[in-house]
This record gives sequence, C-alpha cells and structure tokens, in this order.
Amino acid sequence: MPKKALHTCVRVKDLEKSVKFYKDVLGMEITRKADYPDGKFTLVYLALPGDDYEVELTYNYDQEEPYEIGNGYGHIAISVDDLKATHEEYSKTGYEVTDLKGLSDGAANYFFIKDPDGYKIEVIQAK
Repeated sequence: MPKKALHTCVRVKDLEKSVKFYKDVLGMEITRKADYPDGKFTLVYLALPGDDYEVELTYNYDQEEPYEIGNGYGHIAISVDDLKATHEEYSKTGYEVTDLKGLSDGAANYFFIKDPDGYKIEVIQAK
C-alpha cells in the first residue's frame, strides 16, 4: 500500500509573525488557509515551490502563553543548493541562526534557524 508524507503541524503563538517567517525567510508559499471560529483556531498550510509536503501552522485563538516545545521535538529539515549563501542571507534576518556545522568529515553541510516560536529548522546542503 503506497504511503506519502503530507505535513508537519506546529502550533504558533502569533500567526502573522510565523507566516512572515515561513514565507519571507524560508521562501514557502501558502497553499491553503482554513478558519474555524467555532473551534477557535486557524490552520495555514505552506510549502516550498514545487513541493507538495506542507508545514501546517495551527493558531489557537485563546492561547495566551507561548507553547512549550519540550524535549521530544527535533526539527524540520529543508535542503538548499548553496548552504553558505543561504546562511549569510538568513543571518541577516534577525532570527536565531547557528554557525555552519559539519559531521565527522568536518565539511560544513548544515545549520539551524529558529522560527518565531523557537522551532528549529535544519538547513542542509543539497547533494
């Protein structure tokens, strides 16, 4: 039976700030948006151009405190063609960006950036 990954859901405190990050920094586009006023939440789905895997931003209207990410969440990962140029670009955005990192061979092949809620996104050099 074929399977396909559809989306990853993250709960966000400020929908406008989060949409701005995923669009303006990561280059994602809104694929759809659904408001559920009776349920008191809004869903915004975003994907990279040409990709059908989505990030679902869930905004609960009555959430007053920031969400606790916990120690079980790892990260979302995206790949880029030019890691160093992307690192330079993201470092100028005002969001928290780590140094370039590498694995055992020492070559820089990834870094992390945090979204407005503190979720980590790993940015990996495409092979």
